[in-house]
Amino acid sequence: VQLQASGGGLVQAGGSLTLSCVASGSTFEKLAVAWFRRAPGKEREWVSCVAAGVRASAGTTGYASSVKGRFTISRDNAKHTVYLQMNSLIPEDTAVYYCASGAVCHTNALHDWGEGTQVTVSS
Repeated sequence: VQLQASGGGLVQAGGSLTLSCVASGSTFEKLAVAWFRRAPGKEREWVSCVAAGVRASAGTTGYASSVKGRFTISRDNAKHTVYLQMNSLIPEDTAVYYCASGAVCHTNALHDWGEGTQVTVSS
């Protein structure tokens, strides 16, 4: 699976951005897709994940506490795309954002990674 993340940019604090992660291949609905981020000088942080669309937990989502209530993850299986709607952005959200896919929303199961997209939030 090849993943392509896009949608990053420069935004003022309080603003919004929507990131997109487009996946290649014909089995997109069977993939869980997660977003991670890495801020300068910090370790990679799990942000959110949406479960595969064919299991009992289809479409189940999860969020890191740092973004819960501000970020929303969603998927469009027809477009092979997962979105991360980011609202009420704060400077601490500044990072390179990556998407990753696998069978389930567990870091050890996310084997395919896309190149990142830079998000910069100015104060």
